[in-house]
Formats: sequence, C-alpha cells, structure tokens
Amino acid sequence: MSAPTVGDKSDKTLNILLIEDDEVDVMNVRRAFSKNHIANPLYVASNGLEGLEALRNGTVPEGRRLVLLDLNLPKMNGIEFLRALRADPLLRTTSVVVLTTSANERDKIDAYDLNVAGYLLKPVTFLSFVEVMATLNKYWTLVEMP
Repeated sequence: MSAPTVGDKSDKTLNILLIEDDEVDVMNVRRAFSKNHIANPLYVASNGLEGLEALRNGTVPEGRRLVLLDLNLPKMNGIEFLRALRADPLLRTTSVVVLTTSANERDKIDAYDLNVAGYLLKPVTFLSFVEVMATLNKYWTLVEMP
C-alpha cells in the first residue's frame, strides 16, 4: 500500500479502506474508481483483523476515513470487525458502508445496530458496480464527514 501525502485540516481527501478478501471484487472496486474518476486513496485489507490494524497503525491516515466492508471474511468477519471498531474509543466514529453479497436479514440488522452508514448488496454486473461506486462517491462528496 502506498501512502498518499496527508494534507492539512482543510484537506478534503477521504481515505477509503476496502476490507475485502475476494481479489476479483477488489479489482472491480479499483476499476469502478477509475471509470468514475474517483481520486480518493484506496487501501485494502483482506480481513477484519488487517482492517483494524491498518486503522490503528496509521496505514490509513487519520482524519477523513471511510470503510467499505464485506461481511463474509476470514479470521474476523465484518460483524466482528464492526463490534471491535465501535468498542475502540479512537475508532468508534469511523464511517462504514457495508458492501456485501449477504442479503441475510440478521446481517442487515446487526450492521445497522452497529451504526453503519449504509448496507449495499454487491451488484452482479460490472456496469452496476460502476453505478454503485458513482453513487457512493456522490454520497461521500456531499456528506460532511469529520
């Protein structure tokens, strides 16, 4: 992971951490970012443990952060990651959007109970994936994040 230059407090850069173990999905997110001209730095962790470590050790710069979280992960799944994130006083306010294949109602309830900003099902086609990333980009551009 290459770290971008971190600006001052007026910097509107949003550092995005994608927690995803499927390399094809990681590639699709990268391609969708490129197609949508999304310049935000993208960091990748393959499970919840790696994601927490990246947030805690500064691999993902402090400040404006957004986590795109898959739920079906090895070692520490997405719900376990959310519980650990919300229990950590330094990380508990981190914005998280779930991006998963799980349409399980229990997963949705658990995720929203853990204060996710959104719960999105991964689209089947790449074109739909591009549209979802465009919508997310508009969302995080418009929403005032700390």
